[in-house]
Amino acid sequence: MADGFAQATGRPAMVNLHSAAGTGNAMGNLTNTQFGHVPVIVTSGQQARRYEELTGYLANIDAPKLAEPLVKWSHEPGRPQDVPQSLSKGILLATAAPAGPVYLSLPLDDWDHDADVNALGHLRSRVVEGNPVVPEEALGRLRERLAAAANPVMVAGPGIDTPAGWDGAVRLAEKLSLPVLVAPSPLRCPFPTRHPSFRGILPAGIATVASRFDGHDLIVAFGAAIFRYHEFIDGDFLPAGTELWAVTDDPDEAARAPFGHILIGDPAEAVGRLADTTPGAGRPPLPAREPLPQADTAGPAFTEEAIVDAVNAAKTDSTVIAHEWSSAMVKWDRFEFTRPGSLYFGAAGGLGWGLPAAIGMQLGNPSRRVVALLGDGAVHYSVSGLWTAAQYNIPVVFVVARNSEYRALREFTRLMHAPDTPGMELPGMDIPGIATSYGVQSERVTSLSDLTRAVKEALSADAPRLIEISQRRLADS
Repeated sequence: MADGFAQATGRPAMVNLHSAAGTGNAMGNLTNTQFGHVPVIVTSGQQARRYEELTGYLANIDAPKLAEPLVKWSHEPGRPQDVPQSLSKGILLATAAPAGPVYLSLPLDDWDHDADVNALGHLRSRVVEGNPVVPEEALGRLRERLAAAANPVMVAGPGIDTPAGWDGAVRLAEKLSLPVLVAPSPLRCPFPTRHPSFRGILPAGIATVASRFDGHDLIVAFGAAIFRYHEFIDGDFLPAGTELWAVTDDPDEAARAPFGHILIGDPAEAVGRLADTTPGAGRPPLPAREPLPQADTAGPAFTEEAIVDAVNAAKTDSTVIAHEWSSAMVKWDRFEFTRPGSLYFGAAGGLGWGLPAAIGMQLGNPSRRVVALLGDGAVHYSVSGLWTAAQYNIPVVFVVARNSEYRALREFTRLMHAPDTPGMELPGMDIPGIATSYGVQSERVTSLSDLTRAVKEALSADAPRLIEISQRRLADS
């Protein structure tokens, strides 16, 4: 929820965890917060300092090390009086580019001590400012390379899913007639999906990504890691004769990129500056993208495409989609998104993020209604969030596609030539019944028109709703 709240508000969020297993229980979702560059300050309880040495009950052993791989900074203050300094440092680090989570372990007996009043006064008045941008000399080289390119293509990543990023990317794409692809394993929608330049989402294998760049001599990527591969399909990273330039605000992303010319700075600012200063290429405007294939709408269990289309027919321009329906991970380009901040996906693929993140997003920005699009397997990682939505009357619309299987994993068993892998079935679950028991009004629909109707009604209501629809199983697709 803190992750979703921080993304919706653009401000850091704070979450406090129980000692010991509390940190462990949160670490699955902390992977998403890390890879999503979300500014979350995580504090965790710790046993009293004397009991730490004795490994007392509920003590975190080497607490800073526990969260260390998943945060920008992990720390336990050396003295009780240092807690405010450590918290202030954590907030600044979490929000500095590239944003990300930090972790503080706070021993139980620290709360009995007074803070250093003088130090606290200085901390409250301290100001740290700065937003690193790409130097003009480096951006000038990219501008020259764009001017010389015969057939360039843009790759848009989550780092430009902001008003400034969308504006700059659209203007640059129109000025240079650039086709625009979304970077692999996308966690945001960084470009309007019905714009004539939009060409869909890149696949997630090395060879399949490279194949989409055939015929292009230059790739310009903004706000994306190069690249978040997922499916192991080996091959060369790029076609012969293709060059990549990219802008990211994350030095680690730049350092681990296996190819390309990477510029470090604010990608939204850089694409806007390029749009302002790059001469037009004189190319004819791009034709609109080929229409998406018509969805198979036959029931009683429906395809992912048909379900997405039915939800799209119900949502409005301001609706936000919190997406954790992994078997439809790259089908979201069927949605019509016309403004930034309209789609969010778990950045590391860890399930259990979508349901509570949707609640945090709705709390963070009540002016935009949130639809959580969930698979039936994903629901059960964090199903207790339904109780929170009911108790605090947070009007999220939960849409659950029910296929009684871990379909995304089943698809991977085919890719890995192990189609008979056990443990893929999820039978006998009554998700509307579970939601009703938590206090969320629920409905099971049996047609696509009923799904559209139910989502429209839920979006106009002032309380949480859950809607379940049958999804076609992989064997039947």
